[in-house]
Amino acid sequence: MGASPSPNRLVLRESARALAQGLLLPLRATAYLARAERLRAELRADLAAPCGPAEPPPLPDLSGRRPVIFLSTAEASGEIHARNLARALREACAAAGAQPPRLLGLGGARLAAEGVELIGRPVERAQMGLSGISANLGYWLGLVRDCARAFGSEQPDVFVPVDSPALHVPLARIAHSCGVPVVHFVAPQYWGWAPWRARGYARAVDRALTILPFEAAWFARAGVHAAHVGHPLQDALAGVPATQPGEDANTLVVLAGSRTRVVEQNLPWMLEVLGSVRAQLRGAQILVAHEDAALEPLLAGIVARSGVPDVRLALGDLHGTLARARAAFSVSGTILIDLLHHRLPTVVLYRLGSAREEWLGRRFLTVPWFSSVNLLADAQAYPEFSFHGEGPRVEVGAALVRCYNDAPWRALCGQRLELAAARLGGPGACARAARHVLAQLRPPSPLVPS
Repeated sequence: MGASPSPNRLVLRESARALAQGLLLPLRATAYLARAERLRAELRADLAAPCGPAEPPPLPDLSGRRPVIFLSTAEASGEIHARNLARALREACAAAGAQPPRLLGLGGARLAAEGVELIGRPVERAQMGLSGISANLGYWLGLVRDCARAFGSEQPDVFVPVDSPALHVPLARIAHSCGVPVVHFVAPQYWGWAPWRARGYARAVDRALTILPFEAAWFARAGVHAAHVGHPLQDALAGVPATQPGEDANTLVVLAGSRTRVVEQNLPWMLEVLGSVRAQLRGAQILVAHEDAALEPLLAGIVARSGVPDVRLALGDLHGTLARARAAFSVSGTILIDLLHHRLPTVVLYRLGSAREEWLGRRFLTVPWFSSVNLLADAQAYPEFSFHGEGPRVEVGAALVRCYNDAPWRALCGQRLELAAARLGGPGACARAARHVLAQLRPPSPLVPS
């Protein structure tokens, strides 16, 4: 096998590509607008006819082989999926007759605890938004360079990035330059916000693994080799009893985000809206819930400053809290799958960072809804509001009152949530993904006679 390209050259190439993509963005956006209605119609057809997970390929014969797998994640939510995938990969390797695989890559404390050899820890540096990336540009370029070196020196049998396309698509191209196959777990949501990126994505990955049932058909039309494996959060929820709100439940759970900055951006606004309709919520107990007890000082301070009476914190046992709830008020994100698991009527919030983002969203989104549960139901199960600034306070407040009080509306919501849950499917995504990964392992190097 020939020598791998210089890591510095590969990083320079990707930096130049990113600059070129930025310069071409106005042209691509204009071309998109010319065909936006057709793309929206195609996606609506996909939403109406989703399919279940595809049968994964059979396990290859890996007798005596020890695969080297580069597993990468850049966000805390993705690390949960990567950890479960690491376990599934070990099980699949054992079933295929292989030795325990060597796992190395990018992640955080949870992947390190799973025995993955980390060459970088981006999970602990991850920030949301372009400002976070630009402020840490040197760190990210160094991380990409370290990965390029590892692709050349360690010669992994496959590169398995999880989610985070901003980092992982450039890394996928670099991996290909070093002769490493790429299987991307949790394909990017280009169908919703940047369909012109799909063509380049098709060249960057050998297999894209989708987690929502309508995605595989969309990617196939774009020339991407995609397979639907199911949602990995269902693996994490496999041991959590699914519930439905009891008739006597009186708790309204507020979920303001996982990160400090997201909580600071959303929780004060959410509490103000709740305060404006507090009297109409018929004795509701308002709980601000979070899994991370370390955020208690931040949450308690925001609640105290809000002045909304009788608001309490519920830290730690998130699913225990959701199982006792009547309704929820939540930011958008993977938390919606947790809420779906408990069939909780919910009002969903997505506050944008600028008026420019709001303007772009109105013109460039190809989806009728932004929340995953509504896309799964192909209907508005969850009232959703996306805006910049002060937003539609009156409308959000009215939606919360309806969500908590209106029995016919709650019954309709429940029907749509059942449909969404059925389309989402059950656990097994990581096991299916592991078989796709092993099917893409590059052949072992031929033995060179001495």
